[in-house]
Amino acid sequence: MIETEEQLRSGFAEVHPLAITKSRPGIDKYSRQFISMSPFLVISTADAEGKADLSPRGDPPGFVHIIDERTILIPDRPGNNRLDTMSNIVANPNVGCLFFIPGFEDTLRLNGRARITDDANLLKHCTVSGKQPKIGILVTVEEVFMHCAKALKRSKLWHDDYKQDRSQMPSIARIIMDQTCDTGVDETEAKEADADVEGDYKTGLY
Repeated sequence: MIETEEQLRSGFAEVHPLAITKSRPGIDKYSRQFISMSPFLVISTADAEGKADLSPRGDPPGFVHIIDERTILIPDRPGNNRLDTMSNIVANPNVGCLFFIPGFEDTLRLNGRARITDDANLLKHCTVSGKQPKIGILVTVEEVFMHCAKALKRSKLWHDDYKQDRSQMPSIARIIMDQTCDTGVDETEAKEADADVEGDYKTGLY
């Protein structure tokens, strides 16, 4: 069992100098372009006790509003109202973001401190389909850098021949009903739940 950083690092080669110096304290022209092209990110948060969570965020490319080289705004869209990410930010402002661009195998990592805003003047920049978000996540950037393509190359994430047929698993509604109902899934209720989910996808994205 490895229990110290010294034990951990003893089994690896020295870090390449570029892997250290690539970390930037703010958004430069390359990270600005990457963020402006990205339609999807994953944001990591943790509560006051350090319990971690991840949440996906997606919209048309450029949905993250770059206010300046040290500040970005991530809009919050309608969801399940668990508010896991927002509750964590209230308790612990440290966040990490991983930006993806379909077809790109490298990614962009951004770390910083977040706060929640309901400033309409800021949020108007995140309007989509005529809908302005109620709140957004303001992130003060502390570190941003490119991440190499090895993980996506190994996973072949964007390869067409790696795409899976969604019918290989039940719908999300049926899965959750089966996970939470001790007496089994009622077929009529399952169909109604599937219809509700698909309806929400059509009318409730914004």
